[in-house]
Amino acid sequence: MSATDTRTGPVATTGPAPGRPRRPWWTGRRRDQLVGYLFVTPQLLGSVVFVILPLVLVVWYSLHEWNVLAGTFDYVGGDNYAQLAEDTNLGGVLKATGLFSVGLVVFNLALALLLAVLLNQKLRGSIVFRTLFFSPVVVSLVAWTIVWGFLLQDNGGINGLLDTIGVDGPNWLRGENTAMLSVVVVQVFKNVGLNMVLFLAALQGVPGELYEAAEVDGASRMRQFWRITVPLISPTIMLTSIITVVGSLQVFAQIAVLTQGGPGTSTTVLVYYLYQQAFQFHHFGYGATLSIVLFAIVLALTVLQWQMRKRWVFHES
Repeated sequence: MSATDTRTGPVATTGPAPGRPRRPWWTGRRRDQLVGYLFVTPQLLGSVVFVILPLVLVVWYSLHEWNVLAGTFDYVGGDNYAQLAEDTNLGGVLKATGLFSVGLVVFNLALALLLAVLLNQKLRGSIVFRTLFFSPVVVSLVAWTIVWGFLLQDNGGINGLLDTIGVDGPNWLRGENTAMLSVVVVQVFKNVGLNMVLFLAALQGVPGELYEAAEVDGASRMRQFWRITVPLISPTIMLTSIITVVGSLQVFAQIAVLTQGGPGTSTTVLVYYLYQQAFQFHHFGYGATLSIVLFAIVLALTVLQWQMRKRWVFHES
């Protein structure tokens, strides 16, 4: 029964306030998050196992001297890094690496852009030429290099062709001045098709109305190219330059098959020198140190190029 207050009247008895319905833990949002995590887990595990863990191990090996033949694994601290300053061959190796990278980037990007501009004209037979230039990309790298090795020999096909017009060709792969040029040309022809396709896709995305307006204003073809085409495809130029620079610093098979780093050390790039130190001379600790130097160079150049996009990339979507 209810109590009565003489001053305020009857006092109502109240039960517990009805509570809000409890939300279930397994909601649609959590289910979507779990599905997302399951999709990224294989990539995450692959990155840990094949990228992060090897980087950690390389740093660990660089602090040791590992003699596989003697079965010793001794901690040497920073001795391998100090050896970098005492290595008389490292300067020539870095010079050869720089020459190869600069030559490959300049010739590859210039030729790829030229081919893309020509194939973008929609001329008869452009599909055939597009396939012809892209086909080396899907050919085996070692097979491609071996064929070029035969062509570039002293008595090979290229010198035989030059001999028909009365030109005495040099020994391309054994000359001090021609060996690096030969390796660069072989690599350019191998991968120029990939950059050509990327440039061609970017060119086909440039609005034709801009060229029509430029023609009305009296702009020449060259002016249209520099004022319209280059700014609008600058993101693709940045992408291809990063890919080509990183690829140029990782070249190995071409050097191993064509020149073995010779003559002398004129074509001994950093990756091949790393291979020599680790797997030919069994200096695994110093080889690991050289791989860290290579990683630092690639990282620095990639960050530099990415920062340059703020000045050179005029159109990003």
